[in-house]
Amino acid sequence: MCGIVGLFDTRGNNEIDRQQLERMNQAQLHRGPDEGEVYIEPGLGLGHRRLSIMDVASGQQPLFNEDGSVVVVFNGEIYNYQTLAKQLIDSGHQFRTHCDTEVIVHAWEEWGEQCVNHFRGMFAFGLWDRNQETLFLARDRLGIKPLYYALLDNGQFVFSSELKAIIAHPALRREMDPCAIEDYFAYGYIPEPKTIFKQASKLSPGYYLKIQRGQMQIQPQKYWDVPFKQQDVMDTSEAQEALIAKLRESVDIHLMTEVPLGAFLSGGVDSSAVVAMMSGIMHEPVNTCSISFGDPAFNESRYAQEVADRYHTNHHVEQVEHDDFDLIDKLALLYDEPFADSSALPTYRVCELARQRVTVVLSGDGGDENLAGYRRYRWHMYEEKLRSIMPLSLRKPLFGLLGNAYPKADWAPRMFRAKATFESLARDSVEGYFHSVSIMSDKMRQRLFTSSFRNDLHEYQAVNVLRNYAQQCPVDDPLSRVQYLDMKTYLVGDILTKVDRASMAHALEVRVPLLDHELVEWISTVPASLKLKDGEGKYIFKKALEPYLSDNILYRNKMGFSVPLADWFRGPLRQRVRDAILGPVLAETGIFNRAYLEEMVDHHQSGKRDYSAPLWTLLMFESFIRNIVKGEGQFVYEKKQVA
Repeated sequence: MCGIVGLFDTRGNNEIDRQQLERMNQAQLHRGPDEGEVYIEPGLGLGHRRLSIMDVASGQQPLFNEDGSVVVVFNGEIYNYQTLAKQLIDSGHQFRTHCDTEVIVHAWEEWGEQCVNHFRGMFAFGLWDRNQETLFLARDRLGIKPLYYALLDNGQFVFSSELKAIIAHPALRREMDPCAIEDYFAYGYIPEPKTIFKQASKLSPGYYLKIQRGQMQIQPQKYWDVPFKQQDVMDTSEAQEALIAKLRESVDIHLMTEVPLGAFLSGGVDSSAVVAMMSGIMHEPVNTCSISFGDPAFNESRYAQEVADRYHTNHHVEQVEHDDFDLIDKLALLYDEPFADSSALPTYRVCELARQRVTVVLSGDGGDENLAGYRRYRWHMYEEKLRSIMPLSLRKPLFGLLGNAYPKADWAPRMFRAKATFESLARDSVEGYFHSVSIMSDKMRQRLFTSSFRNDLHEYQAVNVLRNYAQQCPVDDPLSRVQYLDMKTYLVGDILTKVDRASMAHALEVRVPLLDHELVEWISTVPASLKLKDGEGKYIFKKALEPYLSDNILYRNKMGFSVPLADWFRGPLRQRVRDAILGPVLAETGIFNRAYLEEMVDHHQSGKRDYSAPLWTLLMFESFIRNIVKGEGQFVYEKKQVA
């Protein structure tokens, strides 16, 4: 687990500024506090920050091939590197280390850009081939490891593990992308490949990027996608056995390390399954850690303790108090762009707790997307049944009218919040799902933005993100389609981003065995009817886990990893919310309609409505402007100057 950075002169062999490269590399010190090196040759500079996990003694980077013509900087783990190394040695390649990084340079020599198809793991890397004058970047299939890049006006191409390293380059134009802002206030994050800045991008999961000197066009290429080639018939008992076997094998390969290792244990199905598999493989007790909350409505610690007791783990718990909101500004500095998942707060704390005892942890992330665990999938399928009965031409006017007439009921259980259901049924399948996952609805965003900002959007709408991915989806099954959409958006843009930044802030490596691509490919062949059955998400997974976990763990209601925002904003954060959202920072952007900001704050704090999610989204945007934008100097949004 590391941080990588690079500068490449696409136009010639102009000298790379070593001090600039070192500043960019140093911006990611937290990702790799053990060592840091840079390498420079005419027209190219590479930097690396190292967190030593494998081959601690000799795995320094940048790392070269035998004659020094190929060099790589790499972040992640290649779990099948020993098998690949043997194969490459048999083909005549010579290895000087025992680390997975060296496999990359020899795999490039052997297979070129197809080398990525041989790697099993989580990775982001930049590789320079001097003989071909080619820079090659690649990101793992599910987007576990991040990779940012930008082509600057001076012809330099820059890349890094985090956006902050690119921001550190003075030539980056800090002009915000209006479409990214629209996306943020719909999703709560900025989906790939956009970033908050027009000039910078994320390399999407399952893509590589190949640039040769003199080439000025940047065109990422897809090398992998979730296949979702479902079998029509699958024996349930055989599927259960296969699922456990494949999960155990995935967990096993994720255990390789030369440093202390443990696991996150929330008490949910996914993390509990990972711990159960680890306990059956490891010869010593598993180190587990979890967060508890003072508010019982958000506290899962008793379930985590049950699993810890069953498997005799070395379990450690830390309580997050109800007023643990001092991290707000720190989160803005961690994520570099607006990021509105409030569970980033406890995620930061559980990573902090884990790092006190281990350097590597396994997590259960990815199970909900893989195996249809989210409650929203169940509601979407209910709505799909109704959509299949009545055409959109009839549904749109009927349910649109009902949605407008029905009162808002944030306080009620989902089954009684008919307004949201009516509004969703008035839309097609993709737009309906977008409506269900949006932090702020289309109507709310319409009121949120000023007319001048809406003009800057040129009719762009955040739903376009889902529509584009829906067109790429390899299956027509409605459940598989929304799983695919989440894998392309929510999983990578929110879940994996949250965990990567929170863990790397503490120099902690997090591995996700449920997102091993071979496991993901196999699960995608399981019929949707075995993933969501009789209203039970993860049906096949839970049945397979019954010998390993109690019904109390498997079949209780999902709690999530939430914090009590609504109470905070009416209590200890009451004044801070007012000062931030109605203060000068947001006003000076020219983006927001102040009257609507005042309405949301007043209605929430009076108890009339629950606007906690939109207010948190605004609070994090304000913190981004104040800490990242103003913290870096003068910032430009179109023609407006923000001092």
